[in-house]
Amino acid sequence: MSEFERTTLDSGVTIVTERMNEVRSVTVGLWFDVGARDEPEELAGTSHFLEHLLFKGTETRSAKDIADAFDAVGGDINAFTGKEYTCYYSRVLDDDLPMAMEILSDMVTKSMIAPDEFESERKVILEEIAMHEDAPDELVHDLFYRSMWDGHPLGRPVLGYNASIGAVTRDQVADYWQDRYSAPNLVVAAAGHVDHDDLVARVEALFSSSEGRRNLRGGNPPAPKPGVSVHRRPTEQAHIVLGTEGLPRNHEDRHALAVLDTILGGGMSSRLFQEVREKRGLAYSVFSYRSLFADAGTFGVYAGTTPQNAETVIDIIRAEIDSILTDGVTPAELERAKGHVRGSIVLSAEDPGSRMNRLGKQQLTTGKILSIDETIEKFNAIQLEDIERVTQTVLGSNAFRVTVVGPFDEDAFDRYAA
Repeated sequence: MSEFERTTLDSGVTIVTERMNEVRSVTVGLWFDVGARDEPEELAGTSHFLEHLLFKGTETRSAKDIADAFDAVGGDINAFTGKEYTCYYSRVLDDDLPMAMEILSDMVTKSMIAPDEFESERKVILEEIAMHEDAPDELVHDLFYRSMWDGHPLGRPVLGYNASIGAVTRDQVADYWQDRYSAPNLVVAAAGHVDHDDLVARVEALFSSSEGRRNLRGGNPPAPKPGVSVHRRPTEQAHIVLGTEGLPRNHEDRHALAVLDTILGGGMSSRLFQEVREKRGLAYSVFSYRSLFADAGTFGVYAGTTPQNAETVIDIIRAEIDSILTDGVTPAELERAKGHVRGSIVLSAEDPGSRMNRLGKQQLTTGKILSIDETIEKFNAIQLEDIERVTQTVLGSNAFRVTVVGPFDEDAFDRYAA
């Protein structure tokens, strides 16, 4: 049975590990408590920009040296940026963990951010933004956040905007990096065939400096703005997000919300999948989802359908939400959803990468790590009254935001405005 260990160094770095004796690999991640919501508006997209730049070479290694080192051992190195955190991670054989840690630490502390590399990556990110704009099934979610949380940093896209990426300077990005990406904001998480004490010693040697300030978020949580926003595009499908205010990540009903999500649109037996796709054939893709942040959250439903069926699909989504609000869920639905969630948790736990993500994210965002068994106990304890309570809390306000991308006029969906 695997167990996690945790150590916090004098520098401020916290190391969390989970040993899995049945595997020979280790996945390690460097998690920084910095994301898109921490950027000034004029620097929107800077955290993601850095995600690209820190792979471009350090004082002692070129970008090719970094790639060659991992290719030579069959390992992987990558990164991702979110609204509230950034993670640089690697998966290697246990014997190669010292190499992976040395290179990862070199990247996040001693990258050069050479001017020519900076300009080259600026072009790459502008192309990435353009590619995102050409993927309406992805774009619609960003547009939903922008309109739902208009004017708040959480509403901005992680990629930033053409204007902000086009105007930001190398010195601005470097200053942002030096100010935020420091030991007090770092969690090192590892899962697999890893020795905790050995990793602690390596991290202590690699991140000995405690310089840098703790990233403390201020300001008010975003105020949701219900209504309708239509973005005209010459697409073959209508891409729809219907969403509302959700729960923050530490809310006591977050586990019940996960079960509600599963019942409404989280699997092949969910209400929306059965009603929209299986019974009526109105969409290939339809699902619900939840996003939980430090002080806010959203709960939404996505569907892609032909333009002539868009209103019908929205009406069905609203009808299923109303049905849960009015009639609740059945005991059979509850047990099936709880089983689905339990199975997903256990199956994902067989992969060191998933375990590393769970460790790093929980430590960074809540400071409390639940074991797999503890998490399953939380779901086993959920009763029908818990689902009823979270349903009324999240879906009962009727304050929905409808965002549509497709070949429509601006006022095509005005009847759904609250």
